[in-house]
Amino acid sequence: MAMKIYTKTGDKGSTSLIGGTKVPKSHLRIEAYGTVDELNSHIGLCRDLLTDNAIRKLLQEIQDRLFTIGSSLACDPEKEPRMRLPDLKESDITLLEKAIDSMNESLPEMKNFILPGGHPAVSHLHIARCVCRRAERCVVRLEMEYPESDSLTLKYLNRLSDYFFCARALCGKAT
Repeated sequence: MAMKIYTKTGDKGSTSLIGGTKVPKSHLRIEAYGTVDELNSHIGLCRDLLTDNAIRKLLQEIQDRLFTIGSSLACDPEKEPRMRLPDLKESDITLLEKAIDSMNESLPEMKNFILPGGHPAVSHLHIARCVCRRAERCVVRLEMEYPESDSLTLKYLNRLSDYFFCARALCGKAT
């Protein structure tokens, strides 16, 4: 028999972090990893709209890194050292920086504000940028209240929103 998806343990507004610690569903940690999960879903939609295989592959890599970030945020920091979770690496940030530099080469100099739009895929990438910025703000608030967060997470999310800002370069690579 398949395991049921509902457990009823959250019916009173609490949930468990990885490690078993119960927290309210309104906890900053839950808000942070929930926003990262939302971002990951938006990126999945963007992957479905884009046709360039190299970009789709990079977006899949980004989604994998967001799972890494989400698992770290979902973990009780008191118990994380005893758990085997994947790590975010500086090379993950370097990968984004190289992609940003490459896209920036094909973009005209910015002389005014950019209005999101121009193509459905690009519009969705701009939505991903906004959600990424919200995720970054959530992680900043979490770090301010619980100063055990990984600084690479903030750096990665900051760079990722920059990547999505350059998404207007991808307009010709969408369905």
